[in-house]
Amino acid sequence: MRIVFAGTPAPAVPSLRAVAASAHDLVGVVTRSDAPLGRKRVLTPSPVAAAAEPLGTPVIKADRLDAEATGAVETLAPDLGVIVAYGGLVREPLLSMPRHGWINLHFSLLPRWRGAAPVQHALIAGDRTTGASVFQLVAALDAGDVFGEVRYDIPRGATAGEVLTDLADAGAELLARVIDEIAAGTARAVPQRGAATLAPKLSIADGALDLTRPADVVLDRFRGTTPEPGAHVGIAGARLKILAAHRGPDTDLAPGVLSVSGKDVLLAAGEGTTVVLKTVQPAGKGAMAAGDWWRGLRLDDPRVELPGAQVAS
Repeated sequence: MRIVFAGTPAPAVPSLRAVAASAHDLVGVVTRSDAPLGRKRVLTPSPVAAAAEPLGTPVIKADRLDAEATGAVETLAPDLGVIVAYGGLVREPLLSMPRHGWINLHFSLLPRWRGAAPVQHALIAGDRTTGASVFQLVAALDAGDVFGEVRYDIPRGATAGEVLTDLADAGAELLARVIDEIAAGTARAVPQRGAATLAPKLSIADGALDLTRPADVVLDRFRGTTPEPGAHVGIAGARLKILAAHRGPDTDLAPGVLSVSGKDVLLAAGEGTTVVLKTVQPAGKGAMAAGDWWRGLRLDDPRVELPGAQVAS
């Protein structure tokens, strides 16, 4: 089959490579335009664009699958479209253009967590099992029939970035198998069953940790928003990003109170629990050990701001 692949971030790269290594023809890659990255805002190709370059496959850079992008895909005469975290919607007439339509690798067990941030929402919600699904793309959000899925037990303490890395590899294997089955005419898709939950894109505000909640709930949000959009707390009117943390001992300190424990910093949470801060990143500075950050504080009564306080960006 002639396949067009659409994807953008790093978790889509294993799938791109799996398609390229298959017995099928990868005739084109669609990805979002180069984006400014880093403090110097240097225009940088997407991870998928960078991975496609050595393959010698034509690359279409488009932030929306508009008429121009649709025309470019049409010239490639694809039999199947494959999309993995592209970051945009496939609408008609592009949706029906390939003979077999489009299939989507999605990082959840559908219909749970339909949307742009399934892994992040799964961790925030405290899910202990998730997975990846390959389904037929339809106009409704992540609602098509499912060709196959792989289940995944979330390791204790794993962040969204780590889970996505694992699912990207497992999902690429699943995707390659489904593509072969479609080509052979043996693929069978079944309707999604059960109640759907939504996983919209997260904002910076979603990374705010509510220290009035118990530590396990706080850490679920920390893991779900790490590395992006970034877990953080407010202290002295500034944002402190939390890069590494785990469960601490029980305490009689009020939520939000900070105390030092050797090289680490304890942050009191709700119901007499604590979170151990290992690595942090103060606003405008690089990552550092929490203990080093603590020693540089110039506060008489250091404590984290609780919900309702205004935090500077």
